[in-house]
Amino acid sequence: MRVTDIPEISKLSTPEKILLVEDLWDAIASDESGVPVPQSHREELDRRLKKHKSAQGELLSLEELRTRIERRK
Repeated sequence: MRVTDIPEISKLSTPEKILLVEDLWDAIASDESGVPVPQSHREELDRRLKKHKSAQGELLSLEELRTRIERRK
């Protein structure tokens, strides 16, 4: 389906189109089973979780993070 298939959409203002897209996205996101997650994404999430659990003491405090960000500017 394309936007041109629904003529009413082209009549909407840009803010109205943004709200429509947000509503569509919310509808899609509310049904997680309808959005397949590739195996590669699952593996990456598992890898990151494992890394987080094995290095909990190495996390930055909020202040340390802010300092590092400021140094990059």
